[in-house]
Amino acid sequence: MNYDNRRIDVAPGISLEARVWAGGDGATPVLCLHGLTRNAADFDDVAQALARTGRDVAALSLRGRGASDYDPDIKNYFPTTYRDDAIKALDDLGWRRAVFIGTSLGGITTMLVHEAAPERVAAAIINDVGPELAEEGLARIGSYAGKTEGPARDIAEAAARIRAINAVAFPDETGDEYWIDFARRTFRETPDGWVLDYDPAIGAALAANGPAPDLWPAWSALAETPTLMVHGELSDLMTDPIIEKMRAAHPNFDYVRVPRVGHAPMLTEPAAATAIEDFLKELDRSGA
Repeated sequence: MNYDNRRIDVAPGISLEARVWAGGDGATPVLCLHGLTRNAADFDDVAQALARTGRDVAALSLRGRGASDYDPDIKNYFPTTYRDDAIKALDDLGWRRAVFIGTSLGGITTMLVHEAAPERVAAAIINDVGPELAEEGLARIGSYAGKTEGPARDIAEAAARIRAINAVAFPDETGDEYWIDFARRTFRETPDGWVLDYDPAIGAALAANGPAPDLWPAWSALAETPTLMVHGELSDLMTDPIIEKMRAAHPNFDYVRVPRVGHAPMLTEPAAATAIEDFLKELDRSGA
């Protein structure tokens, strides 16, 4: 299934890339939000699968990522800005509400959208992030976000670079083709070579602004909304003690642990894909 490219204006001089798949049978649509240094391409496979079930699906590239415009003011590279952008995207798409799928930063954004406008979030699928983040994972992300080596000369070199960063999260992915596909989602080709497809200032923004505001109130507010938590078994950002603290604030969320995957699952893994399918079927049955 092909997607339509949309531009969504969110601020003067700044518009965002949205990839939109038409599923079209009236089921609650899905809005997908990616992680810190990623973009809408992460959801191409997930979105196609969901659209085939009859749902409209949109994957948004947050400002500074993918084909979305970069922001000259790095203080805007912060989850409260992404929250407002996501709400504007819903308005532009004509969606009163949506099921949100949020990976890492996208999950943080999902929590904040629900806190600010709960009527816009029909359900939340939170991928390997929570209201508390393990220091080990934050340190790892901070070690590479915004750090540039100059352009890679070809896609093979780009794949080697992205593999060096992400192999710890996908230890069973040993084939070169997997990492070349990964690189095509995370790099873009320029006349000078292949460069990471995000604004390097995002790294400086993370160091200056921190990862997020206090998220515990936002997580607690989700207690009355259908929620699925996807947790990578090898994740260094989410830990079992954090999950238990989350259960105390939101006892009834659905949960799936994705084996042999770290931060963050791609959601195409069998355990994750099945859990999402079952969660959405139950949501439809409940009329939520």
